[in-house]
This record gives sequence, C-alpha cells and structure tokens, in this order.
Amino acid sequence: MSPGFSLVAVLPVYNHEDAVGRVVAGLRAAGLPVILVDDGSAPRCRAVLQQLAGAADVSLVVNPHNLGKGGAVSAGLRAALQAGHTHALQIDADGQHTLADIPRFIAAARVEPNAVICGQPVFDQSVPRLRFYSRYLTHVLVWVHTLSFDIRDSMCGFRIYPLTAVVSVLDSARLGLRMDFDPELLVRLHWRGQPIRWLATRVAYPLDGISHFRMLEDNLRISWMHARMFAGMLVRSPSILWRRLRFAPVTPAARSR
Repeated sequence: MSPGFSLVAVLPVYNHEDAVGRVVAGLRAAGLPVILVDDGSAPRCRAVLQQLAGAADVSLVVNPHNLGKGGAVSAGLRAALQAGHTHALQIDADGQHTLADIPRFIAAARVEPNAVICGQPVFDQSVPRLRFYSRYLTHVLVWVHTLSFDIRDSMCGFRIYPLTAVVSVLDSARLGLRMDFDPELLVRLHWRGQPIRWLATRVAYPLDGISHFRMLEDNLRISWMHARMFAGMLVRSPSILWRRLRFAPVTPAARSR
C-alpha cells in the first residue's frame, strides 16, 4: 500500500458459510487483510469463520447476538481503526459483488484517499424485481435528504471508507443497525461534505441463495430512517444549500459577466 494508506477488508457475516470462503479468498488474492465479523451466526457458519480466521491475515470479531448488517459493519470498522488501518473496504459475504473490481476500488481510493469510493450497481437478471424497483424510491428520498443527485446509489454495500471520517459519524450519531445503515451513513457523510466517488460494478443476487432482507421489518426500518433523515435535512438545509452554492462550478458565461 502507499505510505500512510493502510487498507483492510471488513466482511460482515451472518450464516453465509457456503459463500464466505470464496469471498475471503478473493480479498486475500487482492492483497488485503480481512476482518470477519460474525454477527451471531449459527454453529455451522461460526465454525467456518473460525477456520478462516486461522490464516495470518484474517482476524475475527464476534457479536454474541445478531445485531444486523449495520451493527456488524460498525464493529468491523471500529476494529479496523483500532488496528491502525486508515481505510476499510466493505463488501458483502454472500458473493453478490464482483471481486475482480476490487483493484479498481483500491486504485481510486489511493488517488483520492479522503473520498468514499462507492459501487454503483449494474444488476443482472438475478435481482428480485420488487427490490430492484423499491431501490429507486430510496434513491429519490436520498436525493431529497441531500438536496442533490450526488448519491447515485445509497444501498450498495461495496465501498471503501476513510476510517477516521466514518468512525466520527458512528460516534456522533445513532445509526440504524440493519439494512437502514448503508443509506443513512452515506447521507450523513454527504451532510459533512465528504467527497463521494462512484464506480460501476456488476451485482448478482446471491451466490448461496440466502438473503437476510426482511421485507416488512426492514422496509419499516428504512421508512423510519427516511423520516429522520428528512427532519435532519430540514435543519441542515441552509448549510447544505450554502455549500452547494459555494462550491458550484463557475461557467465560462458567468466568468465573462
């Protein structure tokens, strides 16, 4: 890695024992150490994770009870910062993300280490239609929360975070612990003026046939998150608009006036 740039992969895991080994192998092949987060998995998955953690470059964080994706990712990001890393690559354990794109994400983070590098999904036919279309409702609401189109996809879990900035958000706000975590964290980073960059990446659902998205419960959590984010936007709207005006690009026509 570049001087002052130390990247680790954070992999939240909840009962993905059939897919996680392939994902860990892909991360290690990309030259990344790995922090596995066992989010209260069943014994069979727990045994697989303990075996994987036997490698020198793989460590294991254990949540005694299932907290949800947000709880697992938060634990992994804090462990990464405590271990001295500057950046963390978040990726899902079910194999839906394209591991061959990892070098592109790393290269982008090296070029702009202060930015959050986010995946912009290109879906294949395996994506559930209802989830595909419901994502766009979240996209629209996120555009409202940020008063911009800057966040192209707030739900993709393939990202590289600058750890100091992200853990600062975790320390200052009580984020959702489940599927509401990814969009809320990105909105809060945007509110702070954190640069966000986008890389197209193919996404398939999922390698092991297991999805932990709970249609009713998670949609209710996401709806409550959007309500809180809308209220937060109203409070912050003057500063958001001022920042947009302040950093808006100056066109040649404007310069000539």
